[in-house]
Amino acid sequence: MAESLVDDPRLAGLMVREAWRRARCALGAGPLTWLRLAGAAPDALVALPTPLRAGDPAEAQEIYSGTFTLAGTTAHAEGVSPFALVPSSPLWARELHAFDWLRHLAAAGDALAARNARLLVSEWIGARRFGAGRVPYEPDVASRRLIAWIAHAAFLMEGADPAFARLFLKSLGREARHVKRVSVGEAPAGLPRLRARIALAYAALCLPAGRARARAAAKALAAELDRQIFPDGGHVSRNPEAIPEILADLLPLRQLLLDAGQPVPRALYSAVDRMLPALRFFRHGDGALALFNGAGAAEPRLLAAVLRHDETMGEPISNARHSGYQRLAAGGTVLLADTGLPPAPALSGEAHAGTLGFEFSSLGQRFVVSCGAPGSRSESRRHASRVTAAHSTLTLADRSSSRFARHAALGRFLGNPLIRGPSQVTMEREDEDGLFAFRAVHDGYAEDFGLLHERRIALSAGGHRIEGTDRLAEAGRRCVAFEGRRRAAVRFHLHPSVVVEAVEGGLRLQARNHAWLFAATVEPEVEDSIFFADGSTGGGRRTSQIVLGFDADIVDTVFWSFQRELPR
Repeated sequence: MAESLVDDPRLAGLMVREAWRRARCALGAGPLTWLRLAGAAPDALVALPTPLRAGDPAEAQEIYSGTFTLAGTTAHAEGVSPFALVPSSPLWARELHAFDWLRHLAAAGDALAARNARLLVSEWIGARRFGAGRVPYEPDVASRRLIAWIAHAAFLMEGADPAFARLFLKSLGREARHVKRVSVGEAPAGLPRLRARIALAYAALCLPAGRARARAAAKALAAELDRQIFPDGGHVSRNPEAIPEILADLLPLRQLLLDAGQPVPRALYSAVDRMLPALRFFRHGDGALALFNGAGAAEPRLLAAVLRHDETMGEPISNARHSGYQRLAAGGTVLLADTGLPPAPALSGEAHAGTLGFEFSSLGQRFVVSCGAPGSRSESRRHASRVTAAHSTLTLADRSSSRFARHAALGRFLGNPLIRGPSQVTMEREDEDGLFAFRAVHDGYAEDFGLLHERRIALSAGGHRIEGTDRLAEAGRRCVAFEGRRRAAVRFHLHPSVVVEAVEGGLRLQARNHAWLFAATVEPEVEDSIFFADGSTGGGRRTSQIVLGFDADIVDTVFWSFQRELPR
């Protein structure tokens, strides 16, 4: 059901603020902006960062041939500039203009790749000078581009002719002024606003801006980090994938400050020191991140590069209370669960309705997962990945525990934020000798169905057994509209590498060199599912899910368990 802006004043307020923000950004788009950003061109870069994002030389060959695969979509620029193409999607255009793909050319590292990179940068500068639409001026796109250009400036400048060097340095100055005048003030809440502060800090350190400006930029970044990074190291978006993305920019920046003899703000040190353990908190035994709230297939090389800076290497915390997640780990088994409230509507454009969903891995192999965010981010797949049924948790009447604002205008402006989700999630740990456990309750179904969802999950000390209970309790209100139609389903989405077969007493889940036995008090059904978060395909691998279907008006509690099979 599409949400009415009149019915929800919060959405109307968000719409008005976003429309006004976009209008202000639009004033900064067009040929005249190029003139307004004129200023003194820097003579040289005074510092250069060491980027952590690794590139792929094979991708450099594709780019050289005119093939640009971005955001899961491929476009061919044969004989023309890629910036002259009609973009296949807004997301493809944003990725193109953000220039993160420069890392692939830098990874090739040869003279041909460098010439190609300089040609593409020169083409972009020429296209922008005469107007290139609004996408290049969007705050987050501009911030990412500034970071990418500075990160790969050494690669671009080495062996370049003086004409390109002057053009590039002059454009860097313009880009920094644009981010300062537009991106910082107009960037949407959350990661885009933080990235704008990071970009300005890079510019203040690498361009000849002076120590005072560098200190001011670092101080402003520190304040934004205090606002966006939880005490347990999570990000306000509640997306685990945001953590390595932020660290990939913060760690080289911290080193730049140290190399320049500039004081590193305490908030920056603290944020890094909190986020590194949080990153380990969200990792499964195979090194992949948990797929909650917009997380997809994170780059393994980026995770490894970031974690090399983690000097603590202690055991991750078990209760990320501020971020709203739980971790149970023992004997090579890792279980992660979402026990938090959805992010605020302004931050929830990519968030998922997966409250009380969980995932688990065993001996380096993921067994139960969420479907994860698709690499292509097509609208239909994006929505399918966000619903409650795409998570390993309970659904009622095929409804999500959080509702999505599906109004057409909202989709264009706010990205379909979560609304009317759980207003309260209570959680308590029940760890005892020989057991790691938690119990959590959410009220996301109380308004429509008059029911609360309570989930308890326990992991044995040896990590060989998982026991779960899903219970539907009366919320103290009667919902006549759904009376008699409260069909419930508990879902367990399986990783694509897991093979499931029926055995006496339940199901056997086989993956690589070991297996788990699943049993429940409700007859399990095996149904088709899809795993969106697959890095090799951009999302969309077929897989299976276990479904425990029952009538909530007859059955109120379901027990289930996973038992690791002993070696024969």
